[in-house]
Amino acid sequence: QVQLVESGGGLVQVGASLRLSCAASGFSFSTYVMAWFRQAPGQEREYVAAITVGGAGTHYADSVKGRFTISRNNAKNTLYLQMNSLKIEDAAVYYCGTKIGGATIRGQGTQVSVSS
Repeated sequence: QVQLVESGGGLVQVGASLRLSCAASGFSFSTYVMAWFRQAPGQEREYVAAITVGGAGTHYADSVKGRFTISRNNAKNTLYLQMNSLKIEDAAVYYCGTKIGGATIRGQGTQVSVSS
């Protein structure tokens, strides 16, 4: 079945870096645009970044532009999010996702916590 499994979250200090991974299975990963989203407690889910099927095209939310980098390895069916210069406001559960047949597919999320 279609599955997305995020990993790499954790507790870091302001200014630190983290690299999130999203392992995909059950669908043709290399043919789908992929994206990262996040949701902080009490807030709505927020778009973070997206990447085209080949990886050449990327797009970022203004809040993370210049600090986060989305990438993918189609041979490994894996999506990444390199997060640098983390801020308090980046703390959230991070999800990877895509749309298949009109349905939004996302993983269970990985928690990113940022302390001052």
